[in-house]
Amino acid sequence: MAKFNRTNTEIAHVYRGTFIHSTQQTAVQILEDALLGVDTEGKIAFIGKGTEQDRLSQTFEFNLSEITQLAQHEFFMPGLVDTHIHASQYSYAGTALDMPLLQWLNTYTFPVESRFKDLEFANRVYTKVVKRTLRNGTTTACYFATIHTDASLLLGQIANDFGQRALVGKVCMDRNNSVKHYKETNQESQEETCRFISELLNKKYPLVKPVVTPRFAPSCTGALLGQLGAIAKNNNLHIQSHISENVEEVKLVKELFPESESYTDVYHKYNLLTDKTVMAHGCHLSDEELDLFRQTGASLSHCPNSNISLCSGVLNVAKS
Repeated sequence: MAKFNRTNTEIAHVYRGTFIHSTQQTAVQILEDALLGVDTEGKIAFIGKGTEQDRLSQTFEFNLSEITQLAQHEFFMPGLVDTHIHASQYSYAGTALDMPLLQWLNTYTFPVESRFKDLEFANRVYTKVVKRTLRNGTTTACYFATIHTDASLLLGQIANDFGQRALVGKVCMDRNNSVKHYKETNQESQEETCRFISELLNKKYPLVKPVVTPRFAPSCTGALLGQLGAIAKNNNLHIQSHISENVEEVKLVKELFPESESYTDVYHKYNLLTDKTVMAHGCHLSDEELDLFRQTGASLSHCPNSNISLCSGVLNVAKS
């Protein structure tokens, strides 16, 4: 059973007990009384049977007294991956659930997000959300920040400092008629997105990377969407946004982009639907739109808690 990555590596930790994971062949695989070694870089060096501990200790040069034995009802599992988190919304999590999406954004979300130009406020909220998600077992997260570049860079720094793997997006929006002080010009959004990407990549964080983040089609002009598609392609970056969250939103997109065949077609037209794209919600996608997702390799992030809380709809996961 023993599987080795490298035998010439220094072992920092060894654990014995039950391990649960998934493979390409098995949805859930349970390894009972297994032995797992972790090297000084935090990578798995070996995994074998607990009964092989004597041989493995000689191969990898660790003492049997250094093995951490899990209790009867304890087990290890891979870290959770959250593919859609608005880090800025943590400041009012569990509240403000009395309105549908578009009214909710204008009344609660945009006013709160505008406060993140204050870096002290941003630091308090972002530190709490990263610590909380890690405490809940989320070791990888796709974060939406806000339109503020420096605060978005701060979120990347905090994720790195706490050792969380993250895609961090500076939100882009050059259209917002309801909360006029919370938007950028087309030029500002483009320039600040490029600055955000450049500065975050220059940090050379091992686990944190930028993701191109148009908030959603209603808050972006076609010109901006096209520019963001080009930026993502030129930098080979992931893309994240929202799609088809509620019926009113879908109607608004049709009014704003009458030349497009569907909500999905808007993103596809501007090269934002790729195999590195994650779109949130997707409650009201047609069969033709789902086919376009399959053709481009784009992914959907199911957000059942949000969809139910705002009465937005339900994504048919089996059909998707």
